Formats: sequence, C-alpha cells, structure tokens
Amino acid sequence: MNYTPLEKNRLEKLRRLRAEGIEPYPPRLERTHTSAQAIAAYEAAEKKDGDPVRAAVAGRLRSMRPMGKIAFAHIEDGDGRLQLFFRVNDIGKEAMKRLTRDFDLGDFIQAEGEMFRTRTGEITLRVETFNMAAKAITPLPAAKDEIVDGEVVRHAALTDPETRYRQRYADLAVNPDVREVFRTRSRILRALRDFLDEHGFLEVETPILQPIYGGAAARPFVTHHNQLKQDLYLRISFELYLKRLLVGGFERVYEIGRDFRNEGVSFKHNPEFTQLEFYMAYADYRAVMDFTEEMLRYTAQQALGKTTFTYQGHEIDLGKPWRRLNLREAILEYAGLDIADYPDADSLAEVMRAREMNPKPGTPRGKLIDALLGDFVEPNLIQPTFLYDYPRDISPLAKSKPGDPSTVERFEGFMGGMELCNAFTELNDPLDQEARFLEMGRAYAADDEERHPVDEDYLRAMRYGMPPNGGFGMGIDRLTMLLTDRPSIREVILFPHLRERNS
Repeated sequence: MNYTPLEKNRLEKLRRLRAEGIEPYPPRLERTHTSAQAIAAYEAAEKKDGDPVRAAVAGRLRSMRPMGKIAFAHIEDGDGRLQLFFRVNDIGKEAMKRLTRDFDLGDFIQAEGEMFRTRTGEITLRVETFNMAAKAITPLPAAKDEIVDGEVVRHAALTDPETRYRQRYADLAVNPDVREVFRTRSRILRALRDFLDEHGFLEVETPILQPIYGGAAARPFVTHHNQLKQDLYLRISFELYLKRLLVGGFERVYEIGRDFRNEGVSFKHNPEFTQLEFYMAYADYRAVMDFTEEMLRYTAQQALGKTTFTYQGHEIDLGKPWRRLNLREAILEYAGLDIADYPDADSLAEVMRAREMNPKPGTPRGKLIDALLGDFVEPNLIQPTFLYDYPRDISPLAKSKPGDPSTVERFEGFMGGMELCNAFTELNDPLDQEARFLEMGRAYAADDEERHPVDEDYLRAMRYGMPPNGGFGMGIDRLTMLLTDRPSIREVILFPHLRERNS
C-alpha cells in the first residue's frame, strides 16, 4: 500500500511497541465498565459517601493534553465519553513516555484505576495501568471546534457525502449524529415488531431467491443456480409467499427483510432496501388504514419519545388522524384535471401532452394516472395522507370496488412529499387473479416493469381457498428518513449502493 507520511509515522510507533514486547492488537483486555457505567457508579457512591469506585474502561482516544508530569485525555465508547487522568507518580516515567510518544488520537486504549471528580467537577478515571487495545494506522478526519456564545461547538469532522457513504466506518467514528440515526433506525424496527407481535401477528421468513418474481411492479435482479441449471430472481416483494401462508392457516403474518429491485437510484430509491409487509385475514383496506395510523403513532412514540417531528422544515404530527383523499379528488385538487373526463388512455395522454408531459405511446391509462400522481400530487402531501381507490390495471393483486370493476380497493400513504406505504383489500378470487395476470401479459410489453408474470403455484394456492384479507407494505428506509429528518435514503442505509469511482 501507498502510506501517507502520517501513516508511516504511526507504523513506526507500532513497530516500536512490538520491539518493546507490547502487542498493539492484544487478543483480550479487561473492561469492567463502559464510560456511562463508570460515571453512574461514581455518582451513586458519591451520594452515599461509599467506597471508592474502581473501573477498567476501554475506548477510542479522542483527545490528549500532555502537561509535563501529568496528562489528560478523553476516550469515547458506545455509551459516551470519559476523561482519563495520567500522572507520573501513578504510572511511572516509562509509561508516561510511552503514552505521549506512541499513542495517537484514534487509537483504542484500555485503562484501569479509581474514579474521582476533578476540581472543575468532571468525573474522571485516575489511571494506574493502561494498554494499547488497537493501534489506528490511518488518522480519523479531525473535527473543528468553534466557540459560540461561550460554548464549544464541535463541527462534523467528515462532511463530504461521497466520502461519508463510501467510508461509513469513518463517518460513524467521527460523527455522533450519524450514529444516532442508526440507533433510531434500530428503535423503529423494534417498535414495529413489538406492535405487530402485540396484535397477534407471527413474524416469518420467506425465500429471497425465487423461481418467479412477483408482488410488486419492479424489474428484478436475475441470478443462476449452477447445479440446478435454473435462473432465479432476487425477490422484489414478500407478498405472494406471505399470502400463501394465509391459505395455510396463519391469519396474521409479517416479515421485515430485504427486497431487491433493479431500478434507478435516487434520493428515495436504493436497489437493496428494507421492507415491512403484513397480511391480516378478515380485514379490508379501510381497516388497514386505521391499523397503519395506530402502528406509526406507536412507532414514533417509541423511537422518538413523541409523535411530532420535523422533516425538512415541516412539522409533522402522527398524533392526529391522517387526511383521507380519493385519488381522483387528489389529482383534481393538485393537477386541476378530472381523470373521469378521460375514460381511456388515448384521451388522457392527449391532455397530458397538452400540459407538456410526454407519455410514451401505448402507455396504459393506469400508468398515466400514476404519472400524474407522481408529478402533481405526491410532492404536495407533506402531512400524513392516505390516497385511496386506484386504477385496476396498475393494481393486479387488489380487489375491485363493488360496482366499479375499473377501480380497486387500494391506498397509498404519503408523508413529507413522498410515498411511504401501499396497501390493498387483497384479491382472493383465483379465477379473477388468473384473468388479471393474463390481462397484464397482453397489455404490457415484456420488458415493462409493471408486467406481472403468471405464478401458477400462487394460483394453485389460491384455489385451495384464501380468506379475505388486507395487506400492507412499507419501506423502512423511508420511514427512517422521515423520523430522523434525513433528505436522502443513503443517509439511513449503512452501506448504500454507489457507482464505481472510475465509471
């Protein structure tokens, strides 16, 4: 490798430690307390005037201030920060020399001693022994401190998005707010699971490699099983497998896992993303709307401690009922166009071209309506909103509205100007489902992502009898974007997909 001068200097320190019989990457070290535990233990003993608190701690060296025969340092671990105090009289001259000569910011250090409070009031570990826990060869990006109104404000050490995403390990190491995003994400997932479990749902796992993809409108990734000589697809949805489980007798099931869609990358799209899907027997899409409101209210409360949050300058309140708007009404309100006046694809495409939109010739009417939704309606839906009653030809797995075969019982939930979730009263008529699959095959080109292949095994499962049910899907990444006020999906995925640098 081509090492920088700073890295070469640190490598020299590493070699010197080994020459002195000190292993810079020891196989094990003692730690009795995290930083927060050590501070809490001292505070508790201080209140009771109890015995001195001894602790062995470990963490990354964040600051060091040698001052002759003494030195102060701060370490950071997963729980917070702790000050260390070194004194020649306690550790000896050779150890003090080794500390100031061979330890660098970013190194991991283990230290043991007795807790005390300094004259300035900071709870500190008086170090008696210390060891190198892991030598950092590459320096972390340095943070910048600024005095604002008498307070020290630390600015992020790593701000370039491209570098942050490619080197997430460094991003996490130097930016505490990024670590908090992923702690919040973890709380979101825990809250969703707790809520669903408490409401009688069973968490299951379904195949990621599938012989036939389906359950969503997306282009799949294709792979090949060499021994079976069979093409397989990375799943784009869990839907068809979860609904098979309803046939088998499970009435409430859910899965949280990865889906893969071979589509464009944007601020709200990543080829690999985390999805929640659930299916409830004997529920329709209106019951699922009510359930969604309750679930997301609970999730925000558990993850944030409140039901209000700010997303990109907008205050959003999940404690209030969601707005519910018919899709036709929404397009009329935001696009000034009544789609009922254009009952076929040709007439709707013509009026869209008059508005300087450029739909492809032969585009089905449902896709044209979806384009109007995306361009005119979605960006305006900042507060929690359900749009409901969608065109049948872009919803082949949803049940038709009674008396209106061209419209299905489907809703999408929006917040912060983007789609968050999608749900149906699920189609459970196997004859209607087979007709829909065949209709889609005729209406859509073979390479159209809206086209659903015919899954004969799924149709066979339906013929055994599927209970009426409501289904729901939601992107966990987008929910995390909203609850952490992050403008890009790459901010809430630990290792987002990026182009190669040389492309």
